[in-house]
Amino acid sequence: MKVDGKPYRTIWRHEDGWSVEIIDQTKLPHEFVLAQLTTLEDAAHAIKAMLVRGAPLVGATAAYGMCLAVREDPSDEGIDRAYQVLFATRPTAVNLRWALDVMRDAMRNLPREKRAAAAYAKAAEICDDDVATCSAIGDHGLSLIREAWEKKGRPERVNVLTHCNAGWLATVDWGTALAPIYKAHDAGLPVHVWVDETRPRNQGASLSAWELGRHGVPHTVITDNAGGHIMQHGLVDLCIVGTDRTTGTGDVCNKIGTYLKALAAHDNGVPFYVALPHSTIDWTIDDGVKEIPIEQRDAAEVTEMTGRAADGRIVTVRITPEGSPAANYAFDVTPRKYVTGLITERGVCAASPEGLRGLYPERSGG
Repeated sequence: MKVDGKPYRTIWRHEDGWSVEIIDQTKLPHEFVLAQLTTLEDAAHAIKAMLVRGAPLVGATAAYGMCLAVREDPSDEGIDRAYQVLFATRPTAVNLRWALDVMRDAMRNLPREKRAAAAYAKAAEICDDDVATCSAIGDHGLSLIREAWEKKGRPERVNVLTHCNAGWLATVDWGTALAPIYKAHDAGLPVHVWVDETRPRNQGASLSAWELGRHGVPHTVITDNAGGHIMQHGLVDLCIVGTDRTTGTGDVCNKIGTYLKALAAHDNGVPFYVALPHSTIDWTIDDGVKEIPIEQRDAAEVTEMTGRAADGRIVTVRITPEGSPAANYAFDVTPRKYVTGLITERGVCAASPEGLRGLYPERSGG
């Protein structure tokens, strides 16, 4: 995607050939800042502190974190240590474990002197695969947006509601939930996006709105609690959200608040789709509510908020009374019965074991 006319991915190798550059997403939407990663610890910090976020991008960053680590210590012990350090950064997104497994497998049986080169080649492959995967998700999701528009008699606009940020900032490029929207906009469909603010970190209001605006997609930021109201009044034609982990049975774990949107959509007959790449499917678990670990983050994300003041300064202010405790559950799980369909790089399927294995027959054996 482009920022001020210049194409960017969210992560890439620096011109020195070995260090890694990222977009520091904690600075958006008020500042566009790049950060350079030179060590394993830099990569782990970027993931944990959410300089990068979004399941596919977390996986890609972990892959490059392994590269930085093995460049310094290509021993078996060094690889294992890097794996554990990166794996501990965030517990919910399964792409992290997937990418680490792929990277470790790529180096495991090689001589030490060849491991670094193999690691960088595999990390680049993971990133290129993510771009192609997200573009394909966009193509399949585009047909759903076009179908909704035509079903309503080609109105002046087709309204899509999304939650959190599952755009190109959450992946290497294109995005998951926003990829169909970009494809629809570029195809000339009059798509409009309702952007949930997505408290407590406001990834919708800050990140989705920023990237949609940069691409010229009409959008409106709404409070998280407004989604049910606008669905009741026929102002949402379909919902498309992303996911940090989806079980092989179709349960969907995504940013906190997604479950409530799915309930509202179900009550109002609004199709509720989830866009995801193959790397986000966790085939090892069946019950998302019981088995997916839910990250609990710093309470300060709930009690404080950062923004631009009238005088232009970027300031952080407290919004709760001193002494009031806060809980910060980062994700929730939407049971598959509330999901209309899953949009993958291989097509759209039902949120069910049969639906997923129909698209991924190689997983039919367990």
